[in-house]
Amino acid sequence: MEALLTEHGRTFADEAGIRLRDTPQPLYQLLVLSHLLSARIRASVAVAAAHALFKQGLRTPRHMLEATWQQRVDALGEGGYRRYDEKTATQLAEGAELLLDAYGGDLRRLRRSADGDLDALRDGLRRTPGIGPAGADIFLREAQDVWPETAPYFDKKALQGAEQLGLPASPAKLAELAKQARPTGRHDPAVLAAALVRAALDKNVVADVQAHA
Repeated sequence: MEALLTEHGRTFADEAGIRLRDTPQPLYQLLVLSHLLSARIRASVAVAAAHALFKQGLRTPRHMLEATWQQRVDALGEGGYRRYDEKTATQLAEGAELLLDAYGGDLRRLRRSADGDLDALRDGLRRTPGIGPAGADIFLREAQDVWPETAPYFDKKALQGAEQLGLPASPAKLAELAKQARPTGRHDPAVLAAALVRAALDKNVVADVQAHA
């Protein structure tokens, strides 16, 4: 556990340059990143595409909606997200419009309406075009440090990584092990979940952790 957190303990939001807080803009950026990560494409490409979108100023639902379809396609292409760029460019605009209409562009309103009900949160997220079960899981996995009522949140992909590393499949046990491994360092559930997902996605991560253990 200590080797996993030391070598690979970084959220995907952090990697994408998102300073995650419980405020509208970073939460929207996380939603965009979750959309991109949920496609059958390398995580590094999804992160690069998110970087490119944000670099073009598409950091809020209003700016995403006001951008032209071609601007969104070009930004996705710049990040290497070419296989799904045209469909995704359309879905990003549709999702931004829905978020503005339903929640005034503020995902905290969805959180308040769910009132601690995890299924309601998932269902609300899945109303967004392009956000399916995997996208909702990614969002909640990454957001759990700022939406603590969802923690510890370890989805199937994170638990798959735990299994490959010989770690428990219980979210509560995983969170406790992380605290024991790094009592004074960062062991946030979102950081651990992201590290476990990396282990599930890349056998080299598993080998690296075992080598450092």
